[in-house]
Amino acid sequence: MLLFDKAFKKLIKQGELIVTSASGREYRYGAPYPGRDPVRVRFTDKSTPRKVVLSPSLGAGEAYMDGRLLLEQGDIYDLIDLVTWNSRFETQPDQKNLESRTRLPGDPFGWLRTYNQERRSKKNVAHHYDLSARLYDLFLDADRQYSCAYFTDVDNSLEQAQTDKKAHIAAKLYLKPGLRVLDIGCGWGGMALYLHEKYGVEVLGITLSEEQIKIARERAEKAGVADKVKFQLIDYRKVEGKFDRIVSVGMYEHVGPAHFRTYAAKCRSLLAEDGVMLLHTIGRIGPPRPTDTWTTKYIFPGGYIPSLSEIARAAEAVRLVMTDVETLRLHYGYTLLHWLRRTQAHKAEIVAMYDERFYRMWEFYLAGSATGFFNGQMINYQVQYVRDRTALPLTRDYMFEAEAKLRS
Repeated sequence: MLLFDKAFKKLIKQGELIVTSASGREYRYGAPYPGRDPVRVRFTDKSTPRKVVLSPSLGAGEAYMDGRLLLEQGDIYDLIDLVTWNSRFETQPDQKNLESRTRLPGDPFGWLRTYNQERRSKKNVAHHYDLSARLYDLFLDADRQYSCAYFTDVDNSLEQAQTDKKAHIAAKLYLKPGLRVLDIGCGWGGMALYLHEKYGVEVLGITLSEEQIKIARERAEKAGVADKVKFQLIDYRKVEGKFDRIVSVGMYEHVGPAHFRTYAAKCRSLLAEDGVMLLHTIGRIGPPRPTDTWTTKYIFPGGYIPSLSEIARAAEAVRLVMTDVETLRLHYGYTLLHWLRRTQAHKAEIVAMYDERFYRMWEFYLAGSATGFFNGQMINYQVQYVRDRTALPLTRDYMFEAEAKLRS
């Protein structure tokens, strides 16, 4: 506990963390803070505290999954929130030093973990998105929107926020009946079906997930629009043709920095001369850095969160014109909290489907992700592109007008 004790005495200042070691000794960190209840943790072996300090995400994540880190007061979200709140991104004083410690070339294995060739991309997608459809039914909204929702009011339901997200994105696409739309990373088909329903556009949705495409096609058939809303199991690099609009929601995080320019070039080649594209992705507000080891090992192999500078450089290199950028700061945090509480409410069912270790893994993933948006470097970007700067109206009024109409 010596290394852990030294580190956490420096780290925890606001809020109380009470830790019981494997030997039964109690350690206290921090001080009472308004609105924060104490968090109590117990370690069941002597090696775990050291592992947590040396590799925080992997050490803590595996310890929680294995039952070597137990919560006796508060839950895993409360613990991660307490720790990350005490090291919030906005409070870190030495940004220059942070950059020198987190630049990608300094972590070659981090870079390699996100090198996503076509075969590897499909395997990575299957690892996460081909899990039981029932699992996603338990914590997502009815439309299975597995990306950042849009909260016009923090008290809105998850269903309302996800519907508003679709309207927010559709408004930025400047849609008209009869246009041809490509949905890169279409998930279970919700966005494609929404765009067709609201605007009468033809949509091709693409994914690498066997489970997702099966359900997406079933939904299109059931809605009687399978001739207008089609889904294909294909890598984005293999798509051919021209599209008036391209939308990509929650897929860019799986591209990897080595392929950002490839992705941008492919999108430009697929986009009509007067076309419009909307990219919706998790982003990083700090300097570029690799994805943490626990996440790439257990949740999103090959996953990588880009900085805005990385997104911009890739587009600039291929003359894809960035026409609008919106930063959604807290929306994904609120989304993930809804997912986390729904997951916790269905613990027994998830344990029955998989096991206790899987449940703890999923809980740690959602809790850690939520705090990343409230305390860490995570945000969400919506970036609009065109090939021709004259393709859109002179002002952004069309977005607000279209969104108001959709939401009414």
